[in-house]
Amino acid sequence: MQKIWLKSYPAGVPAEIDPNALRSVKELAERAFEQFAPRAAFTQMGRTVTFGELGELSGAFAAWLQKRSGLARGDRIAIMLPNVLQYPIALLGALRAGLAVVNTNPLYTARELEHQLNDAGAAAILVLENFAHVVQDVLPRTQVKRVLVTAVGDSQRFPKSWAVNYVVRHKRKQVPPWRIAGALDFRAAVREGRRLELDPVELGHDDVAFLQYTGGTTGVAKGAVLTHGNICANVLQSEAWIGPFLEGGVPGADGPSAVGRGAGARDRGAGVAFTPIPLYHIFALTANCMVLLRLGWHNVLITNPRDLPGFVAELGKYPFACLTGVNTLFNALLNTRGFDRLDFSHLRITLGGGMAVQAAVAERWRKVTGTPICQGWGLTETSPGACINPPLEEFNGSVGLPIPSTEVGIKDDEGGDLPIGRTGEICVRGPQVMRGYWNRPDETAKVMLPGGWLRTGDVGRMDERGYVYLQDRKKDMILVSGFNVYPNEVEEVAAAHPGILEVAAVAQPDAHSGEVVVLFAVRKDPKLTEREVIDFCRKSLTGYKVPRHVYFRTELPKTNVGKILRRALRDEAAAT
Repeated sequence: MQKIWLKSYPAGVPAEIDPNALRSVKELAERAFEQFAPRAAFTQMGRTVTFGELGELSGAFAAWLQKRSGLARGDRIAIMLPNVLQYPIALLGALRAGLAVVNTNPLYTARELEHQLNDAGAAAILVLENFAHVVQDVLPRTQVKRVLVTAVGDSQRFPKSWAVNYVVRHKRKQVPPWRIAGALDFRAAVREGRRLELDPVELGHDDVAFLQYTGGTTGVAKGAVLTHGNICANVLQSEAWIGPFLEGGVPGADGPSAVGRGAGARDRGAGVAFTPIPLYHIFALTANCMVLLRLGWHNVLITNPRDLPGFVAELGKYPFACLTGVNTLFNALLNTRGFDRLDFSHLRITLGGGMAVQAAVAERWRKVTGTPICQGWGLTETSPGACINPPLEEFNGSVGLPIPSTEVGIKDDEGGDLPIGRTGEICVRGPQVMRGYWNRPDETAKVMLPGGWLRTGDVGRMDERGYVYLQDRKKDMILVSGFNVYPNEVEEVAAAHPGILEVAAVAQPDAHSGEVVVLFAVRKDPKLTEREVIDFCRKSLTGYKVPRHVYFRTELPKTNVGKILRRALRDEAAAT
């Protein structure tokens, strides 16, 4: 196919990557441990581990997994942790031991957890003690043989570790009672692993790195099989995309630029990045964990981004150069006291993904921080990056250009190519596309077209420059008297009203037109009325797209990453 997007590539960005530059995530990590040993790797609650320490700790856990856990290469281990230091230690330790990681949302209900553990065939699980009672409930009905438990404060040094755990357990009472026979303290496993020798493990592109579950909000969750080759390809693609932008180093970086070791890796200075998105989510897993390992950056973990004043206070402690997030998080930060007084002089990249960034939010972000939001797009099934905007390009509403070694096609329902400018299903082909869904050949067949093309379920178009514009998920589209209405378009218009803080557009059944558009909104101005919102939308939308009703709420339901749960709102609208 004609790759028209290449003509729009920034200077220095290659059309292709060499996927053989990295054999595995294990190799990626071990190079970083050696190359950046004295640098800060991860910080959480003021406690920092260097790359060298991360190598030692993850190596100790890997040795324990090999010699004491009863697990074998290729077995699956579930990691059920929020953004705490134990996560990267356990994650990289499991991969270095040759295991496959099943990232697990700590907020899962017993039903959701049982399904995922059984579907993945997980043989072990590491869980934060706050959620151990859920594991206890489902354990007898799973194949899990080993349970490791850790606490929020366990990554801190004494006496802070004791104080944090005491407050969480006894003051805030955030740890429900649990009892699991044979459960082992994660710290004890790491201590024992320090006395053991780590056996070498040879991993390649075809070995499974992650079973990354997706689709839980729209049906039965499926495990996307992401290989070491998939993840490494996406890391190399991301590095190739932002590499020229980082030439010359990062303002405030802790060290001079130098040629890195191996596979053309370059040391461009270690910037500070903030990670408010959960590392178990594919966005942060690749962009914040793996890419930052590759670059040798300092990653500050935010365990509870919903504590916005606390988040802003943390931002004030570091000369941060990178912040990733979703539209709702950026909007919330802009409306948090003190955010506009932070020092943004080091900020180079604000990366938005996970959901559409709204123009009103992007415009205000640019005014406050001086840096545009760089919007990207991808899926769990694409590891996740597929399209990204050039980092410093002004916000244009697109999700960017296909990144190196990636092809994007706009196709009809039969898989045929549509002309430039036409709207259809966005399909992706590249080395980052998953192998398939775990043990679900029928589901895999539904999304994989001949030639390696992945049906994404997203509707959009490509312009003559190669920029991709996302209109919506197929399943979220609203059908009004036979006319397609894309919720993103309606939300974009409504969000521009100065009295609205957050908004979501969904379908509501209607006897006359089949469906009508309704809005759920959180007010910034408590005096705002339904009629004012509808009249505002009418100025920019054709009649059938104008919301029929507006339902005001104090908050909107969201996923753990901050994406608004339209499905929950559709159900509520249907019952109204």
